[in-house]
Amino acid sequence: MSAAGEGVTILPEHECWDLLKSVPIGRLVTSVDNRPEIFPVNFAVQRRTILFRTAEGTKLTSTAINNHVVFEADDHGASEGWSVIVKGVARSLRTDEELAEAGRAQLLPWTAPAKTHYVRVLPEMVTGRRFRFDVPGRGEPG
Repeated sequence: MSAAGEGVTILPEHECWDLLKSVPIGRLVTSVDNRPEIFPVNFAVQRRTILFRTAEGTKLTSTAINNHVVFEADDHGASEGWSVIVKGVARSLRTDEELAEAGRAQLLPWTAPAKTHYVRVLPEMVTGRRFRFDVPGRGEPG
């Protein structure tokens, strides 16, 4: 880990992946009609990629039209938190081999309608930060 400032630590990539594996929900950021859109998704980490399922609709269409996406997940406790950002390229999985591999992740949809499409985010950049909330001298909220 390297320091970024008081109370903030830059995380190495391997730790970012470990943290991503520890939470079930993240946010996918895409562009729809030249405007940013953000979608909560349940996901799995598979071979250092982000895998999620989706139904037909805006999320699937936007990742096909503009496949450069950002994915973010985070978590926190009473004294610290973390955030990991993955910038990459989204690909809909189509071949039998790709779908079989995705199925082994046992990623179950949380909501209806049926989410029959798998999308994989292939990372180009992975960054993460850990935040300590008990930093001395940090001002109290006003």
